[in-house]
Amino acid sequence: MVSVSVTMVFTFASSELLNRAGYILVCAILAVFIIVGIIFDMIGIAVTAATEAPFHSMAAHRGLGAAESLRLIKNADKVSSFCNDVVGDVSGIVSGGVAALLAARLTIGMSTENIMIPLLVSGAVTGLTIGGKAIGKTLAINNSTAIVHKVAIILAKFKFKSHKK
Repeated sequence: MVSVSVTMVFTFASSELLNRAGYILVCAILAVFIIVGIIFDMIGIAVTAATEAPFHSMAAHRGLGAAESLRLIKNADKVSSFCNDVVGDVSGIVSGGVAALLAARLTIGMSTENIMIPLLVSGAVTGLTIGGKAIGKTLAINNSTAIVHKVAIILAKFKFKSHKK
């Protein structure tokens, strides 16, 4: 249900923006979806690869994000599933749709036999997504503690802000 909801939100947002957007904005929106997919894939891998040990000391000293880091790692299966399977995959699906729209717009008024533009657009999006995720996974495995801690600090700040209200 979450994946369907996320897909609907992403698709609606991109559709609303793309209907009135020029080529540069469409490319920027496409880049955002690719980057979001890569970042969430990295978070999912980092949480899975990280260990609790570095965060126990931080938690004992009430370090910012330590408790959240431990919570993320203890729920690594759920966090990884959400980040990789929900947000990461939905970003990939939506970026494919945006790429198809971009290719269709670029080919308006051209011969229907011109297949090169859709091939180049889909190839570029695929290459950026796969290459970005491959690099991101390596970074996530090698820097899992730092990535988990940064994500936990962001979550702690949101948690703090919501408690202030």
